[in-house]
Amino acid sequence: MEVEAVSSLANRNHYGETCIICEQEKDRGIHLYTRFICLDCEQDIIRTETNDPKYQFYLERLKKVSTPEIYS
Repeated sequence: MEVEAVSSLANRNHYGETCIICEQEKDRGIHLYTRFICLDCEQDIIRTETNDPKYQFYLERLKKVSTPEIYS
């Protein structure tokens, strides 16, 4: 019984992650290294032509993604 109570509390407090493109909290998306991109923005990026003004916007936002350093 206690497990169910804890589980329902965890679900109520889960708001998703903040998308680096639209800066909104979303539940579904992809992770690119350490950053999150929501499904809506992912689809918009895929459909955007390179001559569309939104393309430059997406490029600027995607610059937030950096390759994490690997320590050995």
